[in-house]
Amino acid sequence: MTSLSDRTTAGSPERAGNPPRRRRGSRVGSGIGLGAMLRLGALAAGTLALLPLQLAAMRLAPERAGALPRRFHRLACLCLGVRRRVRGTPPPPGAGVLIVANHVSWLDICVLGAERTLSFVAKSEVAGWPVIGSLADLQRTVYIDRQRRGATAGTAALMGARLAAGDDIVLFAEGTTGDGTRILPFRSSLLGAAHHAIDEAGGDVTVYPLAITYTGIQGLPGGRTGRAALAWYGDTELVPHLKHVLASGKIDVELEWGAPIAMGRATSRKDATRLVEASIRTARRQAVAGRAGG
Repeated sequence: MTSLSDRTTAGSPERAGNPPRRRRGSRVGSGIGLGAMLRLGALAAGTLALLPLQLAAMRLAPERAGALPRRFHRLACLCLGVRRRVRGTPPPPGAGVLIVANHVSWLDICVLGAERTLSFVAKSEVAGWPVIGSLADLQRTVYIDRQRRGATAGTAALMGARLAAGDDIVLFAEGTTGDGTRILPFRSSLLGAAHHAIDEAGGDVTVYPLAITYTGIQGLPGGRTGRAALAWYGDTELVPHLKHVLASGKIDVELEWGAPIAMGRATSRKDATRLVEASIRTARRQAVAGRAGG
């Protein structure tokens, strides 16, 4: 249950109007209260309860293995105080689409996973990470080995089979996490495996743009500084960032679905990437600026 991100510092050096860059070893927040500790304990207990059930589902009823991760992510959002608001029209269930999104934080995994049954694309190193790698396996993550060109064909075949079976796959096309305000350039190469799967099947893959924006805390607009504090980017350490999230109270996040794009015979990988990026940039600007009648 993680992403393809290489977390490097987003954006350019500090200048007027930009949130400050996170320095190595940067810490967010200093501690958590009793209520936050109880919520974290509830999440840990829920995780331990769901783990054996998911293992059994993957072995005995793999076609139903997506239901429990969704419950886990909903529990995580509840315990972490994340409130989701959805705009636009999502893909129909079981359509087997490629969801291309921007990336802000590890929270994105819980936010998207709580909305629908899906799997993520991750770099192959994630499989070896303690705890996180195991959770990623339980969500049937598709791994990409970016160091070995020869591995692309195998990944493409797996992705093509999963899409054909009606699975939704999430790809974070920036390849890293951003600062919560700016959208980084999308990398068309990250859509390469899906495009290769299209070539093998001789058809199209439906791509849905999805913009993720953390809009506020405790019902109040967050602003650039607030969005940067919720973003997990640069060299921000995970534990202090988790403490900050727990101490923040209610966190508001907006998800906006864009119009679907058929990538394949008529629309190339690069054209599809450009269209998806433009859609997400527009949605981010509207979410940050606020919406009339919103």
